[in-house]
Amino acid sequence: MDTVVKTQGLGRRFGRRWAVARLDLEVGAHERLLVIGPNGCGKTTLLNVLSTLTPPSQGSLELMGGKSNPRTDIGLMGHSAGVYEDLSASDNLMVFARLGQHDPSHISALLSTVGLDLRPDPVASYSAGMRRRLALAQLLQSQPRLALLDEPFAQMDPGGIAQVSQAIRELPGAVIIASHQVHHAAPLCTRAVLMDEGQIRWTGAADQAETAWRALHRERGDL
Repeated sequence: MDTVVKTQGLGRRFGRRWAVARLDLEVGAHERLLVIGPNGCGKTTLLNVLSTLTPPSQGSLELMGGKSNPRTDIGLMGHSAGVYEDLSASDNLMVFARLGQHDPSHISALLSTVGLDLRPDPVASYSAGMRRRLALAQLLQSQPRLALLDEPFAQMDPGGIAQVSQAIRELPGAVIIASHQVHHAAPLCTRAVLMDEGQIRWTGAADQAETAWRALHRERGDL
């Protein structure tokens, strides 16, 4: 199995607090991995480190066997959509196509896939859920070898969740999803890890993730 992510003893510290600590992880080229855990467990920090936006404080990180180009090989759908507010959705994708040298002829189909249309309204008028759909369309456009999705179902209605789920299935490479909404994310993944206090506490099949999540809540006295 080709490996797109390999970490050994990975850690990221903010001041005295370790957001991620001594983390070992491998992800295969077409693997779908779910990362779950309570607020503050390190999920977002881990994705930011894997995206190369945030450097690690310790340990090693190898992406695509050391032969990655972060601008073309890695796509991050974070909490911030990272779009041009004064442009329409289609104009945003046209700009991204030019910057990334992607084929612009599929823009209409991409927007349809995520439940958006070709209307001329600027993104500034979009809801938070619509912005996240546009960010996902951008990922589909770039066809990254590694897609990192942080809470992709946040602020989505049931119809939006269904469309986003289908769009995630169409991502071509490895996918790592960090989400609290285990019941929506788990069917899209094959493997899951449970993080707590910056470390992996459990790993197993994605369809067992909710059981592991509940067990951690009971251990912490949340249930």
